[in-house]
Amino acid sequence: MFTLAGAKVSHESEYPGWKPRTDSPLLEISVDSYTRLFGNKPVVRAIHAGLECGMFLKTYPYLDMISFGPTIKGAHAPGERLEISTVDKFRRLLEDVLANLK
Repeated sequence: MFTLAGAKVSHESEYPGWKPRTDSPLLEISVDSYTRLFGNKPVVRAIHAGLECGMFLKTYPYLDMISFGPTIKGAHAPGERLEISTVDKFRRLLEDVLANLK
């Protein structure tokens, strides 16, 4: 459409990708914590989204990291919302993961 109008378009992204490490010690600790706290294994998956992990790894490629948090629906849209019921579960998991880091 832009070409038909005589416009030139280019796209540049300074937001680097992030490939999660399936052999991550932090991931293992987190899965163990989740399983112990909530009685079942968490769903671990990669998503198609811009995550801060990519920005951190661009500067500090040696870091081990995961991304997790409370449930967010409709991110970056007018109807974006946070499921309040998931915040305490997130807090409990975060505290347990931090307590189990060596």
